[in-house]
Formats: sequence, C-alpha cells, structure tokens
Amino acid sequence: MSPAETTTKLCTACTLCCNGVLFADVRLQAGDDAQRLAELGVVLTTSANPRFRQPCSCLQGGTCRVYDARPRRCRTFECRLLQKALAGEVSVPTALRTIAATKQRVEKVRGILRDLGDDDESAPLSRRYQRVMRQPIDLSSGAGVAQRRGRLMTAVANLAGVLERHFIG
Repeated sequence: MSPAETTTKLCTACTLCCNGVLFADVRLQAGDDAQRLAELGVVLTTSANPRFRQPCSCLQGGTCRVYDARPRRCRTFECRLLQKALAGEVSVPTALRTIAATKQRVEKVRGILRDLGDDDESAPLSRRYQRVMRQPIDLSSGAGVAQRRGRLMTAVANLAGVLERHFIG
C-alpha cells in the first residue's frame, strides 16, 4: 500500500484530529488564507490569532469538505499512529484496530458526559469534560452523580493514556 493510500485509509477511519478529541481548536498558520476558508464555511474567531473550533464543521463522514483548501496545520499534522504506520512499525490492520478501540473509549466518555447532562456534541471533548467537572456536586442528592463523575474521570484518564501513547507526541 502506498503512503498516500495508508494515510487515506487510516485518517478517514480515525478523524480524531478533526472531531474534537485531540484538539479543542486549530490556529491558522502563516500562509493560510483566512478569507478563503471563511468563504468555504469555516467559522473562524475574529481574534488577532484566527482559529477554528473543533469538532471541525468541515468534517463530513470521515472526510474534509475543504480538503484542497485546508489550513497548513491540517495539511502537516500526522499523529503518532500514522507516523508508525508510514514507517512500517505498525501494520495498517493493527492501526485500524487501535483506532476502533480508541473510538470506543471516546464513545464511553461521550456517553458518561451525556448521562451527566452534557449533550453538546458541537463542543470539543476536553471542554465538555471541564464543564461537567466544574459543576458542584450536591452530596445530599445521593451517590449517583458522584459515582458517574468518578466513572468519567476514570474513562478520561484511560482515554488520555491511549491518546498519548498512540496519537499525540
């Protein structure tokens, strides 16, 4: 399989760099055409350092709808798993199994967040977690919320370990 085919196969199966799991936002780099991106529907902040929030609004069904005009950061990012697959250190089937297992962990975190009242799928996972954890616990309401938050902390810690080991670095 060619490097381009490997990249396409793994990246379209994964999308963790676009769906709000790995990153909360993406800053534009020198040479990025903010005006063109905005024309294509990328919602950019109006700060001195333009960025767009994750999950990316351009991610549709595992592919980028502005792929040819995507920002430099998106063009150059390669997660650790992709780097290892391209170097022949891990096979494509093994990488796909790692992606699938990681996505199951992501869904577990999302499910617990929903159980705790945060169903805002348009926000990055890290911000959803922070929002839930900032809420005070009413100890008089029983142990249910505290137990769910404990499960959330454990699930996030497990996910963070997998992301660090296989994707970020």
